[in-house]
Amino acid sequence: MAIATGIIVANLNYIQPIEGLIAASFHVSKASVGVVAMLTQLGYAFGLLLIVPLGDIFNRYHLIQAMLGFSIIALFLAFWAPSITIFGMASLLVGITSVAPQIIIPYAAYLAPSLHQGKVLGNVLSGLLTGILLSRSVSGLLGSVLSWQYVYLVAAVICGILLLILHRFLPRDPRGHQSMNYRKVLASLPKLLAQEKHLQGSAINGFCLFGVSNVLWSTLAFYLAHQYHYGSGVAGLLGLLGITGVLFASIIGRMVDVYSPRMTIGLGILFSTIAFVVFAFLGHVFVGLIIGIILLDLGTQFGQVSNQAIVQSLSLEASSRNNSIFMFSYFLGGALGTFFATFAWSHFGWVGVCSVAAIFLVLALGGHLLLREPQKLQRDMQ
Repeated sequence: MAIATGIIVANLNYIQPIEGLIAASFHVSKASVGVVAMLTQLGYAFGLLLIVPLGDIFNRYHLIQAMLGFSIIALFLAFWAPSITIFGMASLLVGITSVAPQIIIPYAAYLAPSLHQGKVLGNVLSGLLTGILLSRSVSGLLGSVLSWQYVYLVAAVICGILLLILHRFLPRDPRGHQSMNYRKVLASLPKLLAQEKHLQGSAINGFCLFGVSNVLWSTLAFYLAHQYHYGSGVAGLLGLLGITGVLFASIIGRMVDVYSPRMTIGLGILFSTIAFVVFAFLGHVFVGLIIGIILLDLGTQFGQVSNQAIVQSLSLEASSRNNSIFMFSYFLGGALGTFFATFAWSHFGWVGVCSVAAIFLVLALGGHLLLREPQKLQRDMQ
């Protein structure tokens, strides 16, 4: 499950290190490619809202494989796209169809023993973060030696192999199909958000921290080219610095189980804030850039693991819907972070990028203080 989440979520991030190459290939501005990158995140957000709740209705074993099949088709379309318009449509479809990881995560939580749920989620989310950081590295390196289109062809082939493996080894869903109506499931989403204060807090925190993460990753290739005259290969290699977050994911999961998700989310905000202070004052020094990336990925992982543990502790019956609400907000924040960061880069440079991050971090701190996260998860008290 961890490997599957990593391979599928990678589809969302292939575009980030090769944005400059895409702009040059289609003879469009960097801001236009930034809009396409935003479409990928936005498509994922709406896929989370409209497709992930199906995990509470349909057999997850079949649903995960179906979504992976549609994702393969979208990747082939992105590989073939002859224009920026068609590539934009393909990117939107890649986002919409790559939601299987967010069906797998509550599925893993459902199958896990309750007292070890945080550790299990930490392991699965390690796979998720590994996919994110390796996708940037693979994309950047492939883009430096081959035409950028082959990034999507390779992704489609890998997902095809994964589909065969999942068909053979993915655990069968003991629940089978449920009798719930899809329209009623969608109508229940606002009610769940209104009822669950902790879900509201996680939605705001995820929106802000992933928005901050995308502020960096959507503009890093531009900044490297401008400040250091580096290409997509270096942007991809810097993605490997996220290994810090991968190594800490299971540790963070245990910290959530043993200590307090409120404490770990606070650490996530703190690390992300320090990261952008470093970017603002030392980003012109390559060592400063490296330190900031490590801190930012660590802060993102603290927030992601902690929020997922909170969300999956709320209700087993509504686990997919709660995850859908949280991840919709999460990737909506990512899409807006991408859009505003690329806009700020085009008009105000690196200072504008850091200013956008500051706004997201102020919102994260406000949500942390007003909608207080639980000191202990509900499942620990059951």
